Amino acid sequence: MPFDDLRSFIDLLDDEGQLHRIDREVDWNLELSHVAKLNEERQGGGSALLFDNVKDYPGHRVFISALTARERLALALEMPQDTSLMHLSQEWVDRIHGNRVPPKEMDWGPTKENILLGDDADITKIPSPWFYPGDGGRYFGTAGYLITRNLKTGRLNLGTYRAMVGESQELCIFMIKAKDGEIDFRDYQEAGIPMPVAYVSGSDPTLFLCGSTLFGLDESEYDIAGALRGAPVEVVKAETSDLLVPATAEWVVEGEIVPGETRPEGPFGEYTGHYSGKGDEEQYFIRVKTITHRNDPILWSTTVGRPTTDTHMIMSVNRTASLWNDLRNMQIPGIKAVYGPPASAGRMLVIISLSPMYHGHSTQVGLAAFASTTGNYGLKTVILVDDDIDPENMDQVMYALSFKYQPEFGTQILRRGRSTPLDPSLPRSDRFMTSRIIIDCTTPYEWGEEERPAKIYLDDDMATHVKDHWDEYFG
Repeated sequence: MPFDDLRSFIDLLDDEGQLHRIDREVDWNLELSHVAKLNEERQGGGSALLFDNVKDYPGHRVFISALTARERLALALEMPQDTSLMHLSQEWVDRIHGNRVPPKEMDWGPTKENILLGDDADITKIPSPWFYPGDGGRYFGTAGYLITRNLKTGRLNLGTYRAMVGESQELCIFMIKAKDGEIDFRDYQEAGIPMPVAYVSGSDPTLFLCGSTLFGLDESEYDIAGALRGAPVEVVKAETSDLLVPATAEWVVEGEIVPGETRPEGPFGEYTGHYSGKGDEEQYFIRVKTITHRNDPILWSTTVGRPTTDTHMIMSVNRTASLWNDLRNMQIPGIKAVYGPPASAGRMLVIISLSPMYHGHSTQVGLAAFASTTGNYGLKTVILVDDDIDPENMDQVMYALSFKYQPEFGTQILRRGRSTPLDPSLPRSDRFMTSRIIIDCTTPYEWGEEERPAKIYLDDDMATHVKDHWDEYFG
């Protein structure tokens, strides 16, 4: 059964021993984030945390470190806890490939239990944490998503963009150029009218998983989330526009982004392990009109920051899944597995296992990864390995790099690709273009039998015998 809301997911984590509740009063200013970050750096990613007593905010709660462990990602996707990250991605692809489930509009939902209008729609009344000492302010939006509607097509988009608390009714949004929300905004700019928006925090985890994933410009994350969760997402109409918001959302901040109006935003401690923004960079902001929230609301946050946080775990699964789905849609044969490791945030580096079937096959796969909707943005390194290598096993990948990779003919460098402005390997002044590399560790298809290395293998019968009597050896 899919989750009805964030609370049902939290309840499951509690039942499975994956949640720790903190009753002690914790300051939203640095203390909360530091408790969470030190918890995340424990072996296994620590527990998910629910802060029930946030200083200055009685009756409000903050949920954090939700998905820092593979087990909790598996639970979010209703899979066995021992499912590997790569197989979670494979399940994701299987669920959504060729399948879309539109949302179901409801007359009312719990997100309407409290409706704050006028001066009461004050963004500072939400317990948004101040995460790192060098941040430019408090951030309401780290584990949420902005909802926009394309002016020409009517398509609804859910996009995860960081959102910094400004004045009481201003929420600054960092929309990277050419992301779907920013592309939507271009049409409103051209028409000279404000763009209605809604920023959501706290809902069924599949919505956040999809909101932080790259899909085609014409795709609505609501439809994809419906396929991923196996049931329509229940939505209600926003108070101030025709946008549809999750019926069970904990927080919905409604307003509009006005062309030409900007505010300083950042810096912010990003998932690259470095700050992005300098504090004097102007970004668009939401003029807040209305805030709706549930009773005893829960703000879902993530520490972001250096690896490994739930941001990296989520991006490992959803970016791997979306790239794998892109490659499947391209109908390229021979691809066995795709994996973007959490330490690369699932996006800067990807490992693809394949069985070369014709001349130039491995090159085709590498170039296709860069040309895909997912890989076109930020992907710098593609490592290609033979199908006997498990991409999720770093020892096997290092073996392939050491003994199957020949730098002279296994390396291809591309000079011009689309980068993310968050990439700290590039100078601050020039972060929109990146070079790219294909590292081909596959045995070339064109090699004859005399040139191919002979693989070591086990005797199948003896291996079976040993497994059948394992306890006698090690019991």
